Amino acid sequence: MPRFKEIAASDIRVGEDLLHQLIDIPQRYVSGSTSRKKRNTFTTGGIGPGITSSLFHTVYDSDYRLQSANPVFDITVGLFSGSDTVRDSAFAQDSVGKLVFPSQSVMMHQKMDVYQQFSQLLLGSADEPFFLSSSGRPDEPIGSTGSRVDEALFISFRRSFARDRIKAQTFAMRFFTTASLTDHPHSESYNLFKTSETGSAIFTDVGANATARTEFSGRVGNIIDAAASNSTVGSLFYRQGVAVLDLSRITSGSQHVSGVIDAMNSTSPGERAPIGTMVIGSSGSGNPKAKFIPDLMVSASIDDILDHICSCRFSSGSETAITFQNTTEINSTLIFCRATADEFNYSTNPTYIDDDNAIQVLEAGSESIQQSFSYVTSVGLYDAHDNLLAIAKLSRPVEKSNDKDLTFRIRLDF
Repeated sequence: MPRFKEIAASDIRVGEDLLHQLIDIPQRYVSGSTSRKKRNTFTTGGIGPGITSSLFHTVYDSDYRLQSANPVFDITVGLFSGSDTVRDSAFAQDSVGKLVFPSQSVMMHQKMDVYQQFSQLLLGSADEPFFLSSSGRPDEPIGSTGSRVDEALFISFRRSFARDRIKAQTFAMRFFTTASLTDHPHSESYNLFKTSETGSAIFTDVGANATARTEFSGRVGNIIDAAASNSTVGSLFYRQGVAVLDLSRITSGSQHVSGVIDAMNSTSPGERAPIGTMVIGSSGSGNPKAKFIPDLMVSASIDDILDHICSCRFSSGSETAITFQNTTEINSTLIFCRATADEFNYSTNPTYIDDDNAIQVLEAGSESIQQSFSYVTSVGLYDAHDNLLAIAKLSRPVEKSNDKDLTFRIRLDF
């Protein structure tokens, strides 16, 4: 049966602890066709069978068809509406100022919308571009050491893995900066969907504590090339768990790219290309000298671009593709429940006394010398109206008598 004592304010301590967990994402998760899920939410009409594509891909930690699979991160690409890549591919502007693109430029408005959504979330304005800063100053002038991100790769880690935030200086990503250089076994040299063999680089936020800056969404660190610490390639938004990478810096954007991609086409462009596709970067195509930027970024759907990045630039081995430590903020309240020598030595349990209201003794005849004692098994916390709020169970009963003081420390985490 319980006995009550008011807890003094001096016996309550409030604090915060940080719990860190290592997250390691293998290459095969990113490149795998069953661990990377597409959601076909975009469909064109008009010429040929049209183009169906996702706006982003979700990478899982196993086969996404299994109930036990967990989504790790979403990945997508975006274009800044004021970039040369966008402006040079538009051929007109309508009466309300909306850019008009030819059928060879695929999903341009969707790519700009993706960029604007991340700008709104991370920068507070859909019209504001992302900038890379080597000094960490948010007011760093354009054209000096800062640069605008026109073609962006967005990696958004799920809350279950990023938790409250990503721990600074723990992020690293292995990425192939060049596409495959191996010739296709046929007459054409297609490298769009062949895994890269050279040009592996490590991008990391090491040193971010010295250059971190504060944006609309909180603390932001620079992502740099580990082989060239003065080369900033992206930004890591720790609280949101989002990495924004400049594709022109993490890839050899000027490298020749060739392959078959979805297109607005009602005829077959060749024996290896079905209806509704086009060949980019080959001698028989309209643009035999196509490059990753801007040609692939403009002509390919988001699915085709992400298929290339995930399956080729992250490779498909068992090595680590992305790793970081997350941070869980644990708010703790420590309550010290003190029982002095003359407190809690009795029990309100009816069996504690006999019919004459005398304390039950262990041995008959020792009533005059028997000291009262009890065993503490639980500590309950009540509010001012005697409502039970929480209860702490001891692992074993603890004896309490008038020759000892006891203090029980209760910790509440939330």
